[in-house]
Amino acid sequence: MAASSGRAATRVATGILITRILGFVRERVFAHYFGISQLADAFRAAMRIPNVVRVLLGEGTLSASFIPVYAGLLERGEEATARRVAGAVASLLVLATAVATVVGFFLAPAITAAVAPGFDAFTRHVTVRLVQVLFPMFGILILSAWCLGVLNTHGRFFLPYASGALWNIAQIATLIGLGGILVGVPLVMALAVGAIVGSILQLVVQLPSALKLAGGLEWHLGLGMPDVRRVLTAWAPVVVGAGVVQISGLIDTFLASLLGSGAVAVLVNAQFINLVPISLFGVSVAAVALPALSRDAVGPERGRVAEQITTGTRRILYFVVPSAYAFAALGVPIIGAILQTGRFGATDTELTAGVLAAYAVGLPAMASVKLFASAFYALGDTRTPVKIAATAVVVSAVTAATAMQVLGPAGIALGAAVGSYVNVTLLLRGLARRLPGPAAPAGVARTNLAVLTGALLATAAGVLIAHALHGAALPIVGLGAAAGFGVAYLIITAVLRHPEAVHLARQLRAGFTR
Repeated sequence: MAASSGRAATRVATGILITRILGFVRERVFAHYFGISQLADAFRAAMRIPNVVRVLLGEGTLSASFIPVYAGLLERGEEATARRVAGAVASLLVLATAVATVVGFFLAPAITAAVAPGFDAFTRHVTVRLVQVLFPMFGILILSAWCLGVLNTHGRFFLPYASGALWNIAQIATLIGLGGILVGVPLVMALAVGAIVGSILQLVVQLPSALKLAGGLEWHLGLGMPDVRRVLTAWAPVVVGAGVVQISGLIDTFLASLLGSGAVAVLVNAQFINLVPISLFGVSVAAVALPALSRDAVGPERGRVAEQITTGTRRILYFVVPSAYAFAALGVPIIGAILQTGRFGATDTELTAGVLAAYAVGLPAMASVKLFASAFYALGDTRTPVKIAATAVVVSAVTAATAMQVLGPAGIALGAAVGSYVNVTLLLRGLARRLPGPAAPAGVARTNLAVLTGALLATAAGVLIAHALHGAALPIVGLGAAAGFGVAYLIITAVLRHPEAVHLARQLRAGFTR
């Protein structure tokens, strides 16, 4: 089972990696045309505001409430009921997103004023226009989340996570195709339209497979079905929990808008890079674990839940801890290689690197939260993670508001890091009470000696390579330092016999000998 989940997590990570690589290209092209400017602030804020609706109704909440019920029905052989539940959830999503889109369009001015009060009149005006254009896009992406839930439950992990590449490609094509013709506001509005086209492509490429696996789509609200009510009952607290987390993101935007022009863009740029290991390793492991945890929680092997959490955490920390070290020590060459071009200069790189280093402090906790929360969802408890998230958000907001007075945007990132550790600590305590015994995850947050040793030595290797390549083109410096870091980390941890390193080394050897 561990090997199987490992292969599935690899497929998820591969899909995410493809999407993220194209995301790097998208960010580099965006930085070339907009840098850290008022338009960059406007676009970043506009993407974040309607994204709240996507997160509340989409991937995170849908997976937590829909997959356990849907997977349980399939496990018991109730395919017809599972198909009707899937159709009802899709119908409810269409209805909810239509209402949210209309409301969001008309309330865009008020929402923008509340979320980004520090914006000047011009930036606020552009942000409002962008929010109104982008709201329909997030409705489409919510339907993509339904496809993801169906595909993941049936063991199809690559497609839903790789489909996001089309969203990136559409935006890249828009900027490259129109960047020489349009400038300023017309270009940023065209980019918003390109993002909508990308969201449509992302949905279209998943829909045929999802419909086939679900046995078609029966449009009905299904409110009288007990299993649909179970989904909605579980959905409500998860939506509240997701709302709490999104409030944290909006608070960060609120605080950053008070720091002057460019602060929101700097914060989002650092977040984008920080999210790469979270998506590749935290999300991939949690995405594969949720269906399996849900089946074990209702099946005869409930005791395996703790074992799966422990294995998943070990896998996450093996990849995420060194990523945190790399971001803290190699932020300048990494960001320079990805973003420093056109209107994005060396000063912008250094400022973003400082924020990324602050995020790196909390990276291991940020990447682990979703796995631990998924364990609660699989056990039928969707309320405890909400309460814990609310506590973490309060801690994060207070820390950020205090630290930003001294550290600027980096203080906001530091607040997020502190809040993440509070979240993880409380989740682990809750799981330890529910899953007693030797396999309980009470101590899984402790990183083993192999990971720490490998990360420290690999950091030294990366810094030396960056120093040796000083003066070369920025992409060469960044790629060289990152590659040297990765190779050194794999070799050292393999020598120290870390299970993940040994498995990865075997896969690489097998690939080279074919």
